[in-house]
Amino acid sequence: MTVLPEHPKWPALQDALSGMKAVVVAVSGGVDSMLLATLAHRVLPGRTLMAHALSPAVPGPCTTRVQNEAQAQGWRLSVVESGEFSDERYLQNPFDRCYFCKTHLYDLLNLTAHGLADDFGTRPVVVSGANTDDLGEHRPGLTAAREHGVRHPFVEAGVAKQDIRAMAGQLGLSFADIPASPCLASRIYTGTRVTPELMTAVSFAEESLKSRLGVAVLRCRVLGGAMLVEMLPEERHLAGRDQLARLHAELEARFKSIESVSLDPEGYRPGRAFKKDAS
Repeated sequence: MTVLPEHPKWPALQDALSGMKAVVVAVSGGVDSMLLATLAHRVLPGRTLMAHALSPAVPGPCTTRVQNEAQAQGWRLSVVESGEFSDERYLQNPFDRCYFCKTHLYDLLNLTAHGLADDFGTRPVVVSGANTDDLGEHRPGLTAAREHGVRHPFVEAGVAKQDIRAMAGQLGLSFADIPASPCLASRIYTGTRVTPELMTAVSFAEESLKSRLGVAVLRCRVLGGAMLVEMLPEERHLAGRDQLARLHAELEARFKSIESVSLDPEGYRPGRAFKKDAS
């Protein structure tokens, strides 16, 4: 028996998915795209492909989560390399960096969709897990999506982030309560060059601090050679001078690009690293 959500916005979402006939779902490993993949798999059995991009900017736990869920749910999964790190426009880290990343990804997924037309009996639609909350944020990737004909079923059905978590919770999905985990490049301040080494340093720093401090949400952002640790106000006291000094020593031993580590005085705020006026 296929279990589906009992939620006021589910009928509209089901109609949106059913009307697409077949889909390629861009699955990042976050709750939004994971729920979309789950629902598409149940509404369009045999006519879905989940595509997950491997990149230095994708957190390792996200890839593991996608692979584990694919095995558990029986998804048809394709792990792809989107290639944004070969694009100098992306590496320069402009304010619209995400546009170049998503352009590479959607170019690839559209080719994938074209190749599945005979298999699925129709050309599948490339879909993303963007929701209505994303529309009010700085999202250059949505421009790339529009240019590539990518659709957003959650947006079409008026589904917000709280609706997504509610549906995932109703279905008892293991990822219903995972914290947001955007790409590691979002930790690099606009204008600071993106490199695979920085991605590795950020990932190491965040996972180390989360483990030692027992917190679920923090960000280690990089501005030039400085790493700024953002934490929730009520948890900032956990990151004492000794903890930061230890992290700095470990980073110095592994990475040449991190010159200092300090606690950001402003605390955690999503999207802090994007600076429209950065030179």
